[in-house]
Amino acid sequence: MDYSKIPSPCYVIEEQSFRRNLALISSVAQRAEVEIILAFKAFAMWSVFPVVREYVQCSTASSLSEARLAYEEMGSKAHTYAPAYSEAEFPEIMSLSSHITFNSLSQFQKFYPYTLEKNISCGLRINPEYSDVETDLYNPCAPGSRLGVVADLLGDHLPEGVEGLHFHTLCESNSFDLEKTLAVIDEKFGKYFPQIKWLNMGGGHLMTHKDYDVEHLITLLKNFRAKYPHLHIILEPGSAFAWQTGFLLSTVLDVVENKGIKTAMLDVSFSCHMPDCLEMPYKPAIRGASDVISGKPAYRMGGNSCLSGDFYGSWSFENELKVGDQVIFEDMIHYTMVKTTMFNGVTHPSIGILTKENEFKLIRRFGYEDYKNRMS
Repeated sequence: MDYSKIPSPCYVIEEQSFRRNLALISSVAQRAEVEIILAFKAFAMWSVFPVVREYVQCSTASSLSEARLAYEEMGSKAHTYAPAYSEAEFPEIMSLSSHITFNSLSQFQKFYPYTLEKNISCGLRINPEYSDVETDLYNPCAPGSRLGVVADLLGDHLPEGVEGLHFHTLCESNSFDLEKTLAVIDEKFGKYFPQIKWLNMGGGHLMTHKDYDVEHLITLLKNFRAKYPHLHIILEPGSAFAWQTGFLLSTVLDVVENKGIKTAMLDVSFSCHMPDCLEMPYKPAIRGASDVISGKPAYRMGGNSCLSGDFYGSWSFENELKVGDQVIFEDMIHYTMVKTTMFNGVTHPSIGILTKENEFKLIRRFGYEDYKNRMS
């Protein structure tokens, strides 16, 4: 592939890798006899939803806009959960949702009456007060969490009308993390299972990671279903769908040096276009580069916004970087496009597809009007 034909900067999804992930996810769903749906919070590139629908039919939404995207572009009503619903948006959310999960008992009591005779299955998000997630920013079960109902707030019976329970405790986790979580869920909330029809195990199941034990996951789910055969089991991973399915292509605009530190100034921004690198934080892989090796040219990567902390690094390269060189950040399709901003009005990356025939197809360019229309 001649990457010089790709406009810089640009997010590029690789269809062949994407289909590989979709096939694995579909296989897990069929073998474990569970339902796996796509979480838009991690991946909402609707131009490839026709491909997604070949393997997965439904999706989960966390807002009115995501629910509308599910209905219009996935062609099915959403499994909707939001930390809080507003009276202004709830009527439209109902029209776009097959399932609605409430974050609190008060929200359920307020809005459930509106769902009667709407053919909507309602649920509660529960908080087991247990999670293996170490980064507090991504830990929904940290002390004082605003997410989910703890067991102490529920009596012996769920409120009338609750047909399902939903938990989300994982973040790019493995099946053994899920196993430990399920043990806690069963202990604290198992007494409610005879009262419900479905259990949503949320997201964070990184089943397309090369080290993920898929067979263990399938066995775990089968055993759980054998214990509770009446429950319809739902998983809603996001990252697993787009894990290692594409890249962000950028170009070196300048190289600056200060106190012996060389920084390659790029036409992309960590703050605007790769926010998880700063939030998590994590160091992305760069094609053809490595961690710093003594004797090899080393550079910090600098973003093109005015934010002082818009940089990350360092990496070693085989040769000195020069203006015009391409820098390709790997695995930049999940939790990137959905979290980007137009801070500073810096040029927003285009979006493209590298088809299974290895041909590049430009899907979208962004320009001044996109920035202007977001401001007022």
